[in-house]
Amino acid sequence: MTESQGPVGSGRASEAAGASGVAAKAVAATKVYGQGDTSVTALDGVSVEFPRAHFTAIMGPSGSGKSTLMHCVAGLDSLTAGQVFINDIDLGSLSDRDLTVFRREQVGFVFQAFNLIPTLNARENIVLPMTLGGAKVDSNWLDVVIETVGLGDRLSHRPSELSGGQQQRVAVARALASRPAVIFADEPTGNLDSRSGSEVLKFLQSAVRDRDQTIVMVTHDPVAAAHADSVLFLADGNIVDRMDGPTAQSVLDRMKSFGD
Repeated sequence: MTESQGPVGSGRASEAAGASGVAAKAVAATKVYGQGDTSVTALDGVSVEFPRAHFTAIMGPSGSGKSTLMHCVAGLDSLTAGQVFINDIDLGSLSDRDLTVFRREQVGFVFQAFNLIPTLNARENIVLPMTLGGAKVDSNWLDVVIETVGLGDRLSHRPSELSGGQQQRVAVARALASRPAVIFADEPTGNLDSRSGSEVLKFLQSAVRDRDQTIVMVTHDPVAAAHADSVLFLADGNIVDRMDGPTAQSVLDRMKSFGD
C-alpha cells in the first residue's frame, strides 16, 4: 500500500458521529522532536484514515512512531506539520481550551495504567468525564455500557476491590460512556494477565461490532492485534504495511520481518 492509504471501513456508520465515514484522520502528519543535529523525526508525513465502526490496531518496532501517531491524532500532542481531524474538525484550529473540551466530549482514552481515581467507586469513575464537564448522564446508555462490560454487580466497589481486568473494564466503560467519536487505547492489556487481557479485548470488539464504536489501539502484542479488524504497521515514522483480518501468527510473521 502507499503511505497515503488507510484501512478501509466496514461500511457501517454511527448516526451520532456525523455524515462522513471517517472518524479520525491524519494528513501529512509530521512530528519532529528537538532541533538541528539532535532532532528526531517521529512521524514523517503520515496520512491515514480511521473508519467509523472499525477496530484498528497500530504496531511497529520500538521507536517506529506508533504511540506518537496515536497521541497526535487523539489531540494529546501537537504536530510539527500537517493536520489531524476528528469528526471533520481540524484539531489544529482549536484553542487549548476548546481542544480540552473537544477531547472530553469526542474522544475516549484507555491506557494500560487504568488511570482510575482510587477514592471513587466504579460507577463514579465511569461517569467522571461527564461529571467534570457538567454534562448530564444518559442513564439508558450508561446501562447499555455497563451491561456491555459486565460490571453490573461491581459498581459500588472501589478500584482496590477490583481485579486488574475489572479495573480495565471500568476504564473501557468510562471511555464508552460519553459516546465519543473515537476511542484510543494505548497498550490496554499491557498490565493484565492473558485471561483478563482477552476479556478486555473481547469487550472492545463488542463495542465495535454491537455499538458501532471506533477504536484505535496501539499494541506490541500480536494476540491483541488479532482482535482488530485491521492492523497498520509503522517503521521509521512511516506506514509501511496494512493487514486485514489479522491472526496472531500472521501479525507475528510480519513483525519478524522488521528485524530482517
